[in-house]
Amino acid sequence: QVQLVESGGGFVQAGGSLRLSCVDSARSGTFQHFALGWFRHAPGKEREFVAAIAWSGGQPYYADSVQGRFTIYRDTAKTTGYLQMDSLNSEDTAVYYCAAARPGAYLYNVGAYDYWGRGTQVTVSS
Repeated sequence: QVQLVESGGGFVQAGGSLRLSCVDSARSGTFQHFALGWFRHAPGKEREFVAAIAWSGGQPYYADSVQGRFTIYRDTAKTTGYLQMDSLNSEDTAVYYCAAARPGAYLYNVGAYDYWGRGTQVTVSS
């Protein structure tokens, strides 16, 4: 059983950067075989796709709103996932969730993910 835990959220001024991390606290040994996704949920909005990368690596996927500012990647062992967020603005304020999906899933879709973390708050002041 995969148990995802996010960290790295916080308060930052507009234009600043944060790096979120995602680990499998259960150390199931299977997290590295899943695709990694990041989603966010802002007050009054639906949970939305931010970025994803397949378990094998390769080309990452980004929402248009974060393209060129955010970078998703995993460490070599694929035990930790990251979301590097640069040039943050107030529209990026949300709770950010990491999630894991089995190979072949449509990574833009919330429903495609099997495991979710509890989220980490990111607040950007303007």
